[in-house]
Amino acid sequence: MAVVAVLGGTGAPGATSSALALLLSWPLGPGRRVLLVECDPDGGAVLAGALEGRVEAVYGLRNLAVADRRGLLAETLWEQLLDVSPQGTGDRLLLPGLTDPTQAPGLAYTWEPLVEALRALEPQGYDVLLDLGRSGANGAMAVLPRRADVVAVTVRTTLRGLSAARPRIAALREDLDTHGTGSDGLGLLLVTEGPYPESEVSRQFQLPVLGALTHAPRTARVLSDGGDTADRRFIRSELMRTARSAADRIQDVTAARRRRLGGPEPVQPAPAVQPAPAVAQAPPQQALPQPQPVQPQFQEQPQPQPSRQVPVPPQQQVQAAPFVAGPVAGPAHQPQFQEQPQPQSHPQQPPYQQQYQQQYQQPYPYQQSYQQQAPQGPGAGGQFTGEWPVRMEAPQISYAAPHIAPPAVPQPPVPAPFPGQQGQQGQQGQQGQDGSEGEEVWRAR
Repeated sequence: MAVVAVLGGTGAPGATSSALALLLSWPLGPGRRVLLVECDPDGGAVLAGALEGRVEAVYGLRNLAVADRRGLLAETLWEQLLDVSPQGTGDRLLLPGLTDPTQAPGLAYTWEPLVEALRALEPQGYDVLLDLGRSGANGAMAVLPRRADVVAVTVRTTLRGLSAARPRIAALREDLDTHGTGSDGLGLLLVTEGPYPESEVSRQFQLPVLGALTHAPRTARVLSDGGDTADRRFIRSELMRTARSAADRIQDVTAARRRRLGGPEPVQPAPAVQPAPAVAQAPPQQALPQPQPVQPQFQEQPQPQPSRQVPVPPQQQVQAAPFVAGPVAGPAHQPQFQEQPQPQSHPQQPPYQQQYQQQYQQPYPYQQSYQQQAPQGPGAGGQFTGEWPVRMEAPQISYAAPHIAPPAVPQPPVPAPFPGQQGQQGQQGQQGQDGSEGEEVWRAR
């Protein structure tokens, strides 16, 4: 099996027409078939071109996006194929492309499962051709040329065509070397329209020439706009003969590259063992037998059984030691509470620890009074006697500071009068006792 990606470029070099020429001229052995998939994100051109609109646009790549989300990609793939073989033998099939470029983002997560499903057709003897158009090697579609065995870049041998192809080929080569399996499967599919020979183009691009298609506009118009592909003049034309030579060269490169990568050899299935797929026949439409797609068999895994806990007999259960930090519950009919034993001092304690225990482990005064008032006798020790015990009120402790009267503040003594003014101040004092003049002098003093 070979997966061949045909890539175009700016200037319409004829990628779709070249891919159709390879489809109709691909050499087929007994029990082998070839499939062309229109992966051009700008939309397919075969339905309205080579098939002249004789098939409704209900088949195509857009239906695989919905099928992939439902997990039915491999089954739906067979329902979208069209038989374009001239004799209606069902060995040359077509998967039409998109009808609207806005449908391309919906296939962003379908390209990788699709190329895996196409590579899974090898046991059934299928060769796959991928028409990538001019922009099918970028973005999410870059997985298609990376997984292809051979990538054929369609280039016209004119100055405009060669100049436009140079940066695209350089970027594609770097991507295949970085993310793919190498650029040794990259080659040129020339359309001999210009004056530049094959050897010169191969030397300038440092790539092998996989084929040189004759520039025949009249014959190529049958592939682009429709016509009778069963006509003997079309089959024996120079364009179709060079296309058969290019197909042989591509198969040789594929086999050599598979040997280098250690891939499996192409399988030749017997025609009677594998039934032919059911495809929609282009008018006149003929119904072919329905295929039996290979379904992956999944073995049902047993559900894990919940682990059962084996009950332990009562006599085998280990009795846990009592928790020393609290009371241990007694029988259910008469709960008893045991007093917690006081920790015994170690016989070899240092003197300072013994002194600490004697000093700080003495009960407080209110604890001694509580122990003296505790009931003694058969109902003591936490045993319920049928009467509610009297609640002991804790002593009321007041944290308010006591009232302390402020100390008396000493008053400073009265200053003594200056000498010579004692008699005068005495007279003014006597007069102030009876009148207002003495009062003013007294206030001033």
